[in-house]
Amino acid sequence: MPVFLSRYLVVLVAAASVGAFAYVQSAAGPLELVVLLASAMTLLMASVLERYFPYRAAWNRSMGDGVTDWASAATMVSVVEPMLKLLGALAMLAVYGHSGVDNAGGLQSLPFVLQVLLAALLIEFGKYWSHRLHHKVRSLCWLHAMHHSSERLYALNNLRFHPLNYIVNFAVSMLPAMLLGFSAETILAYLAVSQPVLMLQHANLDLRSGWANYVFSTNELHRWHHSTESAEAEANFGSAFILWDQVFGTFSYLPGQNDPAQVGLFASTTDYPAHAGYWTQLKSMLSPECCRG
Repeated sequence: MPVFLSRYLVVLVAAASVGAFAYVQSAAGPLELVVLLASAMTLLMASVLERYFPYRAAWNRSMGDGVTDWASAATMVSVVEPMLKLLGALAMLAVYGHSGVDNAGGLQSLPFVLQVLLAALLIEFGKYWSHRLHHKVRSLCWLHAMHHSSERLYALNNLRFHPLNYIVNFAVSMLPAMLLGFSAETILAYLAVSQPVLMLQHANLDLRSGWANYVFSTNELHRWHHSTESAEAEANFGSAFILWDQVFGTFSYLPGQNDPAQVGLFASTTDYPAHAGYWTQLKSMLSPECCRG
């Protein structure tokens, strides 16, 4: 991969998305569409680049997991996201009534950039702790195992989630931000920064992001989180940003050493159907093993 792209791709996609958002915002255009297009284009770009500049060539070859990844992606995009959008709107209606979030109080009077910063801190805080608990609580671990059961990392892994895992994340991050009075525009601005970063987080690309690793949860950091060794994997829980890992002591970054020997579930996780298809993994939460221990 060209050195320039290797060093600055994460920053470039985030900056391009924010620039597009600011332009459309000034023109009173469709902000949600901007975020959607920025995310889709980044995912598509990552999928193309990893064909030509893979971090590990073996990760470009299917391990029988392609159908699972695509089934998860389709479920997330066509079912889970629309459902959460509806539930979020209903929650807002229940709290604020037809008057909407404009009656929420002081948040709306703050400078817009400060609103976005505060929203990002809150949302990332919720996602950080949700993710960390999904590694500590047995029943939550079982849900999160779907994401970690992949034995390779590539762009589409970002959409490999058990729906209940994703719903829990939403309930403790995005929903509180909405209910506290952050406007849709503010939350979309946060997503304009975070979503492109997330679309690169599992990419099979040899990115060497340097200083950006201290700001964003890059694939260079996140690769360690998917290690089969618990001592390596219990770190870098941040969603798009790595701030809360630094605050709570779970940040791990060793420049030049970004190559865990193997990715996937821990060797001790023998009862999870790691090599089964999407629907089998989805239904496995109903098995007795799910909440045992």
